[in-house]
Amino acid sequence: MNKEVELLAPVGSMDALKAAIQNGANAVYLGGKKFNARQYASNFDDDEILEAILYAHLRGVKVYITLNILLDESELSDAIDYVRYLRKIGADAIIVQDIGFASIIREIFLDMDLHASTQMTVNNMFGIEHLENMGFKRVVLAREVPLKEIKSISNKTEVELEVFVHGALCFSYSGQCLMSSFIGGRSGNRGTCAQPCRMSYTPVNDKGEALLDWDKLYLLSTRDLNTMEEINNLILVGVKSFKVEGRMKRPEYVATIVSAYRKAIDFGIQTINDGEKKDVESIFNRGFTKGLTFGDFGRDFVNVDRPDNRGRVIGKITDSNKDGIFLRFDEDVSAGDGIEWDNLYGEQNGIKLTRDYYSGEIYY
Repeated sequence: MNKEVELLAPVGSMDALKAAIQNGANAVYLGGKKFNARQYASNFDDDEILEAILYAHLRGVKVYITLNILLDESELSDAIDYVRYLRKIGADAIIVQDIGFASIIREIFLDMDLHASTQMTVNNMFGIEHLENMGFKRVVLAREVPLKEIKSISNKTEVELEVFVHGALCFSYSGQCLMSSFIGGRSGNRGTCAQPCRMSYTPVNDKGEALLDWDKLYLLSTRDLNTMEEINNLILVGVKSFKVEGRMKRPEYVATIVSAYRKAIDFGIQTINDGEKKDVESIFNRGFTKGLTFGDFGRDFVNVDRPDNRGRVIGKITDSNKDGIFLRFDEDVSAGDGIEWDNLYGEQNGIKLTRDYYSGEIYY
């Protein structure tokens, strides 16, 4: 195991936490029932957080707690009491967005490690220096920072740098998007984002006439981040922690992604076999991008066709008639597997297979 860098996994339940640890996570991050940016996740009550910390620490794994929202004045007292409890039960760090709240934590709890959330949108050395002076141990860089700038920042600071390497992306700068608040009164800075970026939109001219002859375009729906092939480059520029997004994902998602990144970090991407790559492609994703850090823009960054799980390509439609389609499989599939195809109008159709098919076979 590469002990110089950290693989940080998301957990929304005890089952997900166990999956993360069993598959090689060095640390996990989770949220409580309040003050975190994933209010619609299962999250952990106070007793469950204690259970999670005891379970993780027994296995040499760190636990970071998210308090990554902007706090109201009326919430500060309760939030301070919450941090006091987290410190008492041994949380390894607090991930914070609200810079005023961070100042209070540093003043009261001198020995509590602070991590600056990506919601702070830190993307340059001046931001790093300010947070370092405030006593932050680690900064989660904005997802938009280019690789060469990460290297430049790393060369100038002793603050640990953390970057997201896999999972869902925001269309806007994290922590700066007010779209959900404006449209539905649900704030991304309060953990209740309605994800309007995943909805379909139609561009119109000044007369309200559609500019494109297409029913549904998901113009703001980003692909999911996948930087597995770039892990070595991130190690070389000095990234300390590799963060997987997904506190609302199922345990099998956490297990699959953590296992693959553990192997890529320790032994290199060349050791990931075809089966493991297919596992990553098969688990929930909206199509993949390497992200803005590695220069993916436009169609490489946004999936305009659909905002939901895509799966992986397993075959091609070779012909069709009024009764159905002819589908040739390019790999073996099993009874119970779900398959999906698009028609000429971009509409999705799908079935669950009732028998096994082998590569080269035709389904009709």
